[in-house]
Amino acid sequence: MSNASIGTRIRQWLMTGVSYMIPFVAAGGILIALGFLLGAAAAGTDGIHAYDAAKMGVPTNEGGAVTGFDLLNVGNWAFIIFWLGKAAFAFFVPVLAGYIAFAIADRPGIAPGFVAGALATGLDGNPLGTGTGFLGAIAGGFIAGFAALWISRWPVANWIKPVMPVVVIPLLASIIAGVSMVLVLKTPIGALVTGLTDWLNGISTAGLVVLGIVIGLMMAFDMGGPVNKVAYTFGVTGLAAAGAVASATEFQVMAIVMAAGMTPPLGLALATQLRKKLFTESERENGKAAWLLGASFISEGAIPFAAADPIRVIPSIMLGSGVTGALVAIFGNELRAPHGGIFVFPLVSNALTYVLAILIGTAVTALAVIVAKGIGNKAE
Repeated sequence: MSNASIGTRIRQWLMTGVSYMIPFVAAGGILIALGFLLGAAAAGTDGIHAYDAAKMGVPTNEGGAVTGFDLLNVGNWAFIIFWLGKAAFAFFVPVLAGYIAFAIADRPGIAPGFVAGALATGLDGNPLGTGTGFLGAIAGGFIAGFAALWISRWPVANWIKPVMPVVVIPLLASIIAGVSMVLVLKTPIGALVTGLTDWLNGISTAGLVVLGIVIGLMMAFDMGGPVNKVAYTFGVTGLAAAGAVASATEFQVMAIVMAAGMTPPLGLALATQLRKKLFTESERENGKAAWLLGASFISEGAIPFAAADPIRVIPSIMLGSGVTGALVAIFGNELRAPHGGIFVFPLVSNALTYVLAILIGTAVTALAVIVAKGIGNKAE
């Protein structure tokens, strides 16, 4: 990595943060979505406000702590699952910042990175919370990491070297990162986040279709790489911003993200079945695995095909994902879970049209790949 370019290093640092963030996003987001689902079932209606539905019948004290639990009460289970998910989901922004800093400065960067990330969201009701979300976490993570790296290079006496990585560096870097977040980054990044949220909430159907196409193209462009992760993080951050409202544009964006990320491996798997002679034996075997990977929202299932023939495959899967994103926007599907593929389809609004959008995108991807590979190829 020492010989890598600056751009490559930045991408590696960012991807480290994202890779550690995803388990919190997946576990927390799916638990929250299940809480919504069970809460609505407990209330006997669809579309009810998740918190009001989930807290039905749960004995609590004045502080809100659960003091009793009925194993047979669906509303009780909804309440518990919903708030377990909120607990896990609350960490994803601090984890993003913490592990960006870790990637830059190793272990001494973790504490200041988490401090910056916690200040980005106001974790645990911190009054110094900046409300800068994942954008603030990224900036704060880089500041914390570089501060820790800079301090680690100070020439110090031998007697203090043992405590530098466990006390001095985390302490000083936390002060630098924290002050930077509160006094420098809060206003500009907070304004950017607010503007982005206002724009998203005010977007028209036509605008959402265009956004769906753009997100679809991004999800397929590098199949789990930095561009894909930017689109995914945009969707996940929207879930966090939307909170527990009954309906929001952010839920539509998340539905677009997941559907568009499923179609590349699914489309390639279908193509290997429709025109086997256009693919090698190894690709046909990868195609069998791609069915499950695509169904599970693992876009990386398309990578073996793209690596072998990027000129034909990448534009084809981008076309299919762009179509999928547009259709999901048109159908108005919403999704509260940030991951899971077909396993969270019960949490999708209008699931039938959602499946239809994915099937159409899969077919478009497969046909585009077959046509592209057929050009100049005499094999039948």
